[in-house]
Amino acid sequence: MALIELKQVEKSFAGKKGTIHAVNGVNLAIEAKDVYGIVGYSGAGKSTLVRLLNGLEASTSGQVLVNNEDVAKLQGSALRTFRKKVGMIFQHFNLLWSRTVSENIQLPLELAGVAKDKRQQKAQELLSLVGLDGRGDAYPSQLSGGQKQRVGIARALANDPDILLCDEATSALDPQTTEEVLELLASINQKLGLTIVLITHEMNVIRKICNKVAVMELGKIVEEGSVREVFRHPQQEVTKIFVQQDLEPKADPSALLAEFIKENPTGTLATLHFLENNAGEPVVSQAIRKFPIDISIVYGNIERSTGSSFGTLTVQFTGDSAEIEQAIAFIEAQQVGVEVLHRG
Repeated sequence: MALIELKQVEKSFAGKKGTIHAVNGVNLAIEAKDVYGIVGYSGAGKSTLVRLLNGLEASTSGQVLVNNEDVAKLQGSALRTFRKKVGMIFQHFNLLWSRTVSENIQLPLELAGVAKDKRQQKAQELLSLVGLDGRGDAYPSQLSGGQKQRVGIARALANDPDILLCDEATSALDPQTTEEVLELLASINQKLGLTIVLITHEMNVIRKICNKVAVMELGKIVEEGSVREVFRHPQQEVTKIFVQQDLEPKADPSALLAEFIKENPTGTLATLHFLENNAGEPVVSQAIRKFPIDISIVYGNIERSTGSSFGTLTVQFTGDSAEIEQAIAFIEAQQVGVEVLHRG
C-alpha cells in the first residue's frame, strides 16, 4: 500500500477570468522511502499539490490519503498530530531572524510543549546530522544560504516526521551549494528512512537524488515513472524539453553544430544516445578499430542519476560512406541510439 495516495484530486480557485484549476484530476501513489520528484514549470500546480499533502490546502474534490488517512477529514488535534509527521522545507528558508540557529530548530518542539532540556538535546542532534556542529548560537544573518537551508532541514526534522516535503528547496542556492544540500537530503533519506517529496522546476535536481518522478503541466500529471525510464524514454513534449535541457551542453548546440558543419562540410554528423547499460562502453573506439573510418567528437554530455548513467555524444564520421553506414549499424547493435544530423 502506498504511503501517499491521491485519487482524482482537484483544487480550484476563483480567478478574475473564471475558475483556475490549479490541480486537475491528479492520481498519484508514493511509496514509503521514495525520493519522489514533482517537476513542472511555474504555474504547473506543483506547489499547490504539495500543500494538499500536509493539509495547508484542502482539495476541492477527490481524496488525499497519507498512511491511509484522509487528510481532508482531519480536524483540530488530529490535524495537528498529523502535521507533526510531515516536515516541510521552503525555498527562502522561513527562519526567524531574531532567534539563534538552535532556537529556530527547537521552535516546532516548543510549540508542541516539549521540555526545554529535551528540545536542546534534539537540536544538538539535528545540528550534527545536517553538518552544523558548533553553529547553534549563531543567528541566521551570520549564515550562508546553504547553511540557512540546513537549518530549515533540521527544523523540519525536529518532530521526527515520516515525510519530508521540499518546495523548491534548492532554487535560491548556487550550483555547488545545491549539490551539497541534495547530498544531505539523500543521506537523510537513507539514514532515517524518510519519504521525501521534492517539488522543483529543475530536472537536474530530479536526476541527482530522486528514484521516481511525475511531470506536471497545467494542473495535470502528464507523465510519471522511475527517473531512469523517464530520462531514457520521455513521452510527452514537456518532459522531452526538461530532459533535453538537462542533457544538452550549456552552449547553444544549434549554433555550435552550424559552425562545425560550415568548417567540416564532408562526413556524417550524428548524435549517439547512451543509456544506463552502455554509457560506459567504448563503442566509439571499437567502431574505429573495426572499420576504416575516423570519428571526431564534437560535444557530449554523460550524466549520472541514482546509480545509472545516460547522455549524448555528438560525433562526425569521415571516410567511405558505405563503411560509415556499417559503423552506424554496429553502434546501434550495441544498444546505442544513433540520430543522424547531417550527411556531407
